[in-house]
Amino acid sequence: MDEEVQKETFTWKQKLNFIIPSLLGVLLLMIPFQINGQSTVLVSVIADWIRETINSIVPIYYLVILVITISFLLGIIYKFFKPKFIEENDLLLEAADVSNFWLLVRFVGLILAFAVAFGQEWGVPELIWGPDTGGLILFDLINGLFIIFLVAGFVLPLLTEFGLLEFIGVFLTRFMRPVFKLPGRSAVNCVASWVGDGTIGVALTAKQYKEGYYTQREAAVVATTFSAVSITFCLVVVQNINMMDKFGIFYLTAAFVGVVCALIVPRIPPLSRKDDTYYTGQQHENAEQGIPNNFSKMEWAMQSAVKQAEHNGDFKQYLTSGAETVASLWLGVIPTIMAIGTIVLIVSYTTPVFTWLGLPFRPLLELMQVPMAAEASETMVIGFADMVVPSIMAADIPNQMTQFIVAAMSIVQLIYMSETGAVILGSNLNVSFIELFIIFIERTLISLPLIVLIAHLIF
Repeated sequence: MDEEVQKETFTWKQKLNFIIPSLLGVLLLMIPFQINGQSTVLVSVIADWIRETINSIVPIYYLVILVITISFLLGIIYKFFKPKFIEENDLLLEAADVSNFWLLVRFVGLILAFAVAFGQEWGVPELIWGPDTGGLILFDLINGLFIIFLVAGFVLPLLTEFGLLEFIGVFLTRFMRPVFKLPGRSAVNCVASWVGDGTIGVALTAKQYKEGYYTQREAAVVATTFSAVSITFCLVVVQNINMMDKFGIFYLTAAFVGVVCALIVPRIPPLSRKDDTYYTGQQHENAEQGIPNNFSKMEWAMQSAVKQAEHNGDFKQYLTSGAETVASLWLGVIPTIMAIGTIVLIVSYTTPVFTWLGLPFRPLLELMQVPMAAEASETMVIGFADMVVPSIMAADIPNQMTQFIVAAMSIVQLIYMSETGAVILGSNLNVSFIELFIIFIERTLISLPLIVLIAHLIF
């Protein structure tokens, strides 16, 4: 950057306006700690407390059904009547102005939500409301995500609105841009996902894309490559295969292979063909800037962060931003997870589709000398339905090496339709279902030889 920018002097009060909210966001979302022998983050603890409190008053799935109903009704009312109260409210307009396809998805989500919640009494087939299909989505996944979205909606602005991304971006852009072809601020998404939750990473990405900080390509890459599963989820997977004694090497394997995928997948279609255009039509003025000649890195990072905090430091604006994020996630994402997640799980449990899709991997696994290759091949694609399913299936495979390979694959494949994939589809990110499946297969083909090689070295 050749243009000289005026260097400003800030008071400690101005600096603390950046430092305190940012540290609070990091503390709530990114710092793991032990509670009752389990690794977790404060956001999760707060969410659990809120969930228990609400459940003591009214079952959360009642609120989920109410939200899905409102989401569908908003879409229907706007499509046929276009009332002023929707057109003049940006939040309602965003929630209501959807295509016929997504309106159909909301309708299917609504029907399935009622069928799962009351199906036993109404005589609905167990295939729909059972604990492995619709019951898993409504009572387990969405039951948790509903509150996580509520809490994260007010935590995310602490990371995005008060200068933390501007501060970190200055130091990491020179690494992230040449290596991953991404802005430095995307590193925060990765940390938030790995430590906190992948869905939070997607929500953070969608918010940043909408505000003009990422291009369409960058947002798609971050959401499908860096919004990884959390440490907590990794613990669940390792526990399923009864291999907690190898958690350290398991986690390092997943992290290493994840980085390799992040180097390759964004450089090949479909991600490489995404447009470098912004959602708003133009780049946010603070999206990514070089360091002026008269600044050190620290001086420019601090000035960028403090000015961002001053611009967004209003408490009322913070609450408004949080409420909008929560409403957007609830109205746009929850119905999508209910519809697509349930359908994919029904297909995976009632048809041999995923077994057939796994057949091409059998000779590949045999070539790489993976024990019980036939059983392992059946798990290779089913992770697209739900990330936990492969490790549950692996628990029945009497070979530790194969269990390790299947479990590690389920982590690095990253995209699963019962949660993260559905969140991406329900957001404003321009990634289709077919593209998600292609990216899933690409990650599988890249990861498998690496994980098998590491497994051969360990076992």
